[in-house]
Amino acid sequence: MLDDYNVIIRPLITEQGTHLASTKSAYSFEVNKRANKNQIKNAVEKIYGVKVSKVRTANRRGKYRRRGRTSGMTPSWKKAVVFLEPDYHIDLF
Repeated sequence: MLDDYNVIIRPLITEQGTHLASTKSAYSFEVNKRANKNQIKNAVEKIYGVKVSKVRTANRRGKYRRRGRTSGMTPSWKKAVVFLEPDYHIDLF
């Protein structure tokens, strides 16, 4: 069983993410691959003290990369977009 602080790895700060945060009150996080939507919702509510309305998840596949003659794959990871209730927001900065 994952505890709340092992579910969320880090917030994702991107242009698209800041636009979603300002317009739709949605925040992006990199989360543990084994976490489900209920665990992500509970972790965000406990850590940030907000009320979550819905969670969307996506499994991001690693990309093929080369460095000279050596080739390999970047690691796969899981992304979660968390939508908050209208009265709440998260201060990431």
